[in-house]
Amino acid sequence: MSENKTGIMGETLGQSQEIHGLVDQLVAKVGEATQGMTTVRGPLSEYTSSYEDVMKNIGDNRGRPLFYPYVGSGAGRGALVELQDGSIKLDLINGIGIHILGHSHPEILKAGVLGSLSDSVNQGNLQPGREYHQLGKKLVEWASRKSRLKHAWITTSGSMANEIALKISRQKNSPARKILAFNAAFAGRTTMMTEVTDNPAFRVGQPEYGEVLRLDFYNKEDPQSSEKTLHQMKEHIEKNKGEISAFVFEPVQGEGGFNYAPREFFLPLFELCKENDIAVWADEVQTFCRTGEHFAFETLDFADYVDIVTVAKTVQVGATLYTSEYNPQPGLIAGTFAGSSQALAAGHRILSFLDEGSYFGPNGKIVEVHKKFVAMLEELAAGSCKGMIKDPGGLGLMVAVTPYDGSKENTMSLLKTLFKNGLIAFSCGRGPIKLRFLLPATITDQEIQMAKEILEKSLHEAKPA
Repeated sequence: MSENKTGIMGETLGQSQEIHGLVDQLVAKVGEATQGMTTVRGPLSEYTSSYEDVMKNIGDNRGRPLFYPYVGSGAGRGALVELQDGSIKLDLINGIGIHILGHSHPEILKAGVLGSLSDSVNQGNLQPGREYHQLGKKLVEWASRKSRLKHAWITTSGSMANEIALKISRQKNSPARKILAFNAAFAGRTTMMTEVTDNPAFRVGQPEYGEVLRLDFYNKEDPQSSEKTLHQMKEHIEKNKGEISAFVFEPVQGEGGFNYAPREFFLPLFELCKENDIAVWADEVQTFCRTGEHFAFETLDFADYVDIVTVAKTVQVGATLYTSEYNPQPGLIAGTFAGSSQALAAGHRILSFLDEGSYFGPNGKIVEVHKKFVAMLEELAAGSCKGMIKDPGGLGLMVAVTPYDGSKENTMSLLKTLFKNGLIAFSCGRGPIKLRFLLPATITDQEIQMAKEILEKSLHEAKPA
């Protein structure tokens, strides 16, 4: 084998101007190929029959059809994405929050391609690579600036990040095993996270462990809401002395309806947890990078209290962040996979890009996007769609609005109509069932106007008789 005269071979490859030049050319070609994607369009007739075959095959393979007849062609541009039937959709749910910079963002394409040139497709906690190191370092740098969080364990998904958080809290506070969680919570779909998730439909036929103690989330319509929830927590702690290991909460409830609470609601709950050696665990799988600051615990200003924080989606993998006190003993957490080299590289670049691009802060681009999109919804609610939508709100890139009467039937009908007309959204909440958007941070004014036109058309078209 010839000697590498310039140092570590992998470092040399990673910095090679020739390789970077080739990747730049490749990314530029993708940009050229998709530059004509400027608006939505319907399916192309020549692809219709073959697409129907694809949908049937997927349904047969899965045992049930897809929620939407959506299979991407591999082409996208910003908030627009092309499907295999030739249609182009305005994607405002982003794979439930995965594509925070939209589709085919050149910086993320480049990072992903460079990551895919690494020696291994997947990295793990026994044999990580430089992409693993870079991402973990960035997460700890971000988290430790305002909180006591000092460590990051990288894993494959939000559910796995939450499983790790639960194991850490139980080990530290052993023999305590129970968990405090809010009504309408969502924590994932593993066996235990389905238990934490407050939706019986997600655990049909599954065992009940009786280890989750429920609290009411903040109700802005009830002036006594904070006192009632604090009282509930006190009762749970009194009845389960020494048995509660953690209090897990989403700073903004995702599946629960994009509900969020003021800082004043949370602080007495956190104080009570601290008094009783209960871990304060913020589930930021969905809120991470979306609320206007890096973390929602910064947006809501309770960084001093968090012991464990879980993130995923934006970062392309999952990660559990924790303080030195909650650093687990060797052997408790591991796992073969930490993520693909491509995902780890892309996740690191996404975080860097958001930092470099002035997306965070009260005057950042995320807050600006929120204001513009909510203002658009308010304009529809007060004008041409009066009585059809109400209460637009949310936090940052997480926006929801109640359509019609907020029933499941009418919201589902609207979602299917929106998809047909070229806009992809989703639902959240229980009563009311809301129309839910996870906006790309890079959405343009033109795309917001496009969303307005499709929403207006679809709300009238799907209006209940």
